[in-house]
Amino acid sequence: MDLDAYVDAHRPTWERLEVLSKQRSLTGAEADEILDSYQRVATHLSVIRSTAPDASLVGYLSALLARARSRAAGSRASAWSDVGRFLARSFPAALYRMRWWWLSVMGASTVSAIVIVWWMLEHPRIESSLASPAEIDQLVNNDFESYYSEYAASSFAFRVWTNNFWLSALCIAFGVFCIPVIYMIYSNVLNLAIVAAVMINHGRGDLFFGLITPHGLLELTCLFVAAGVGLRLFWAWVSPGARTRVQALGEEGRAALGVALGLVLLLLVCGLIEAFVTPSGLPTWARVGIGITAEVVFFVYVFTLGRWAHNAGETGDVDESERGFVAPVVG
Repeated sequence: MDLDAYVDAHRPTWERLEVLSKQRSLTGAEADEILDSYQRVATHLSVIRSTAPDASLVGYLSALLARARSRAAGSRASAWSDVGRFLARSFPAALYRMRWWWLSVMGASTVSAIVIVWWMLEHPRIESSLASPAEIDQLVNNDFESYYSEYAASSFAFRVWTNNFWLSALCIAFGVFCIPVIYMIYSNVLNLAIVAAVMINHGRGDLFFGLITPHGLLELTCLFVAAGVGLRLFWAWVSPGARTRVQALGEEGRAALGVALGLVLLLLVCGLIEAFVTPSGLPTWARVGIGITAEVVFFVYVFTLGRWAHNAGETGDVDESERGFVAPVVG
């Protein structure tokens, strides 16, 4: 083998690996590149050792591979920093940027629920058309309260978490079609309002709010956020502004995916509260206080960290270097 020709042919790969090994931070694409280059250089070293061993070249490549291996292993720290950046900047900034969408959903849903409850209380005959007296008695005096203690707390928390995230994910995924999101939100608000009206009408309003408030405030807020983000996706292709529809959907879709990941954590908190706090023996004021505190913390998180990150230029989208190559589109 002609060693000089082999060195000349592969020197650019070695130099590129050396550059990547010395960088303090790597993008997702560069992390993949350093692993690919590491494998190539390891092959080059093996070839040189077996066919034309040169002590200085073997030493150089061995040291280069050692630095690259150390740098690649250090990507775990970079991954943790990415998680921290997501929680401190990307996720709250996306929530803040799209605040008017989910706040509007929250406001409209709250008003709708109040109107439905008022209408049912003013027209008691509606209740009898929905269920028999025996079924209503079962709901009021047994089913509603026992629901929260029917299963083991850990199992119940997991079921609640997965069910709520599935519903939120559907709101985001089908948001581009608009109508499915409105239907899902309306169905949930209607069911909640009907149960509230029945409980209040039978003198169990204190039990209803005492059980629903601890977890329900943050849980419903997460659902409203998912619906608002989904509707923002719909509006991105209806009115993309200066962007093309593909660009608008891409940017809003990546931000929506980030919000969905953040909701995983928020809904986990909701599931834990619903499983361990709602059915607990704590006094009602303590359980309700935990729910209100969780809701207040969420709003502080959005309107402090989110506002700061948004004002600093964060949108919730991925870094430009991680978006890949975008083909030019004729407008």
